[in-house]
Parts: sequence; structure tokens; C-alpha cells
Amino acid sequence: MFSFKVDKSIVERATTLVENFDFGKRSKANGTKEQQRIGMIGEIMIRDLFKVDEIDGSNGFDGGYDINYGHKYIDVKTMGRNTDPKPDFVNNFIDLQLKHKADHFIFNSFNQKNNILTICGWISKNNFIKLANYFPKGSIRKRSDKTEFKTFSGLYELQNKFLKQANSPSELLKQLL
Repeated sequence: MFSFKVDKSIVERATTLVENFDFGKRSKANGTKEQQRIGMIGEIMIRDLFKVDEIDGSNGFDGGYDINYGHKYIDVKTMGRNTDPKPDFVNNFIDLQLKHKADHFIFNSFNQKNNILTICGWISKNNFIKLANYFPKGSIRKRSDKTEFKTFSGLYELQNKFLKQANSPSELLKQLL
């Protein structure tokens, strides 16, 4: 894992995108505006790292991938948290997204208290499905902080320790080529 301080300008870019475009043009599971903003923060940071074009939100939903890099369709997933990630923290992925074009995922954790984005790791979709725990729609999920929620869709969870780790931006880029 490696981390970046998220500059105020990145947060402003993400906020502007979410205010001006509807990134939830799916049939379900569009995420709240705050979830979309956190997702945009992670995506902007990764796009900047990969030196790819700015996000064009005029079409709304992106088809299920954010970056085409090294002939891989990569979807950037970012979870908002109030703490730094740990190896046993899970990354969520809803089964409604399985049909999307992405064949690799980069999972991020955004610490909202200190504006730190941690790139937790990456994994192919096939390996994700093999390694993740699956919970059907309506399952009750209990978090380590004793809170719980009921899944609105089938949900995959995979701990950070199962992701392919990179210790630097250059290592991540090299691994995904």
C-alpha cells in the first residue's frame, strides 16, 4: 500500500464533477452524491497517476471502467473511511457491476479525516470473484466497529491482504502493464 495527501484542488475537482454531472446513470446502486464525490477523488488521483485524460462526466455512467491501460479495463473503487486502512479491511463490490467491462480493479481507501488516499492494491476481476466472500441481497453485514447494514444487492467483500500490493506509484504502473 502507498498513500497520497489529497490536495484541496482534487477535492474541488471531484465536487464540481459530481455537482455538474450525474454519475449514477445505472438502473440501481447509483451511490449518494457523497459516495460519488469520494469515488471521483479516488478516480482523479489514479487518472493523474496514470497520466490519462480528465474525466468527462457529460455521458454520466462510464460503462463500468475508468481507465484502459496496458490493454486492461480498470475500474477504480474508492471507499470513504475515517481511519487508515488495514490488511483485514474489506473492499466492497456489488454483483450488479459484474457485467460491466472492467477486467481489473484498483481499490482505494480515502481517509476523510486527514484527506489521505491510500492505494490498497489491485486485482483481476476473475481473481476477485474467486477470493472474495459473497453475501446475497438482504444479508446483514456486521462491521468491526459493531455497526451493521443490510445489503441492497448481492455483495462481494475482499480483504486488502488478498490484493496485489504495490509500494509506490511506479511499481503499480509497472505491475499493470
